[in-house]
Amino acid sequence: MERILRINMTDRTATFEPVPDRYAHRAGRWLTSSIVHDEVPPTSHPLSPDNVVVFSPGVVTGTAAPTSSRISVGAKSPLTGTIKEANAGTGWGGRLARLGIRAIVVEGMASGDDWWLVKVSQDEGRFEPADEWSGIKLSEAYASIYERYGGVEAIDVCAIGVAGEQRMAAAGVCFSDREGRASRYAGRGGIGAVLGSKRLKAIIVDDSGAEGVSIADQALFDEGRKKVADALMSHDITKPKGALNTYGTAVLVNIINEAGALPTRNFREGRFDGAEKIAGEAIFDGNKERTGSELYNHPCSPGCIIACSNVWHREDGSEHTSCIEYESDWALGANCGIDDLDAIAEMNQLCNEYGLDTIEMGGTIAVAMEGGVAAFGDAQRAIELLHEVGEATPRGRILGNGAVVTGRAYGVERVPHVKGQNMPAYEPRAIKGIGMTYATTPMGADHTAGYTIAPEILGVSEKLDPLDPDKASVAKGFQEATAFIDSTGHCLFIAFAILDIESGFEGMIDECNGVLGTNWDADDVTRIGGEILALERAFNRKAGFTNVHDRLPAFMESEPLPPHDAVWDISDAELDKVSE
Repeated sequence: MERILRINMTDRTATFEPVPDRYAHRAGRWLTSSIVHDEVPPTSHPLSPDNVVVFSPGVVTGTAAPTSSRISVGAKSPLTGTIKEANAGTGWGGRLARLGIRAIVVEGMASGDDWWLVKVSQDEGRFEPADEWSGIKLSEAYASIYERYGGVEAIDVCAIGVAGEQRMAAAGVCFSDREGRASRYAGRGGIGAVLGSKRLKAIIVDDSGAEGVSIADQALFDEGRKKVADALMSHDITKPKGALNTYGTAVLVNIINEAGALPTRNFREGRFDGAEKIAGEAIFDGNKERTGSELYNHPCSPGCIIACSNVWHREDGSEHTSCIEYESDWALGANCGIDDLDAIAEMNQLCNEYGLDTIEMGGTIAVAMEGGVAAFGDAQRAIELLHEVGEATPRGRILGNGAVVTGRAYGVERVPHVKGQNMPAYEPRAIKGIGMTYATTPMGADHTAGYTIAPEILGVSEKLDPLDPDKASVAKGFQEATAFIDSTGHCLFIAFAILDIESGFEGMIDECNGVLGTNWDADDVTRIGGEILALERAFNRKAGFTNVHDRLPAFMESEPLPPHDAVWDISDAELDKVSE
């Protein structure tokens, strides 16, 4: 029987309840956004007891579906003030799904100064003291938790770092990877700060005795699973020893740089002269030199056959950090004018240790550099600034609350954000479709909400001119499809294969129908995605957001971006079409 586990921090109770009929087929982002929409007063303060944090595995998470171990996390964001969903690849969500738990809802607020851990198992959610893991690096906390509760074979861990404990708006929610590293983040939007406000340090999941995910039509599910797997195994981007498995997501550094769309030195330029030194190819070659062997990437979670997560090694061959994603590589590298992979790895690891979103922190450091706190390219100073965040110094608290707060503190007008969230690693003046996604998604500037890079840069599905401004229908369609994929539990990267291989797209739908006993078709993907976006936008409207907030910063309209010397030239009326 599927159920919801409601964790009340006020009275420290954990209660199972049946899934309401209105949520019958909802999971992942569809369910997290539904519960936030239905239970959180839109005008409430994100760090008040009125906010909730919702965790939900996707429809096919916990099954044999390939690359499907995503966990969605939702809340009202302290960074943007909007509804927020962020997701991560981890075994944690699969364990939850196999226990028959469709969602965990964390509500209320604990009194006092104590920190709490909740251990979720087949029959209960048990509160235990967690003060011993407060104020320390997450790698140390995870090692101790695993030792206490049975190791990586027995449990998976979700926790917040010191940034979340200090309720900083750049704080993410950290999950364990397959080796038990504290490295897989639902990073964006500051949801870690919401857990910190409730004084919930960690949730561990033990799926001993779990019956597994109930599948309504096993034959249909198996047919769909095979179609998706075949598509992923044959597509050049997702296949073994393909682009992602070899070079990781950082394979995009050289590609986006060549397109003149790699934001450099706080979005002043579209090309970075040090791009080749930090690209996925450099990571692959550097690891080979330092370890003596070619290292292909590993899965972030059980069942992933794309396997795009890397490890960067020190000169002595020891592990430095995992994983240097494209976004992290760019944010802590090109955006700050830094072309040293060892420095980027150190900053990436510090974000992992302190519980910080690498995109927001890279953007914040770049804004601080713009404000004269450090020089662009000064890697040592950037590392020092991250330590200040981890130590919660007065300046660290400013930086830990993100790029917009930092810009205000240092008098910087050029803050590349939408709705308070710093932009990711694609320059909207040079790639118009992704700019429309940044502007119009309910989540604030977020590339994963509608990844138009697929057709605009990579030629997936079709090849579009990135400088063509006529992209409203493209941005709308990608946002709808993405909302559905986020609800299945699949990684967004399956889109590369299923957009090019029709049977793969059919397979994704067959998997869902097999699990749920539904009769969805391609039209339902668009319908459900649209319904998710509609309820997210409805929440935002009640919170005070209007179309006026679906805009990019004014400096992008007047400041030409080298090398194309393009400006942001999409009209307000055209942007408004995306949310019609």
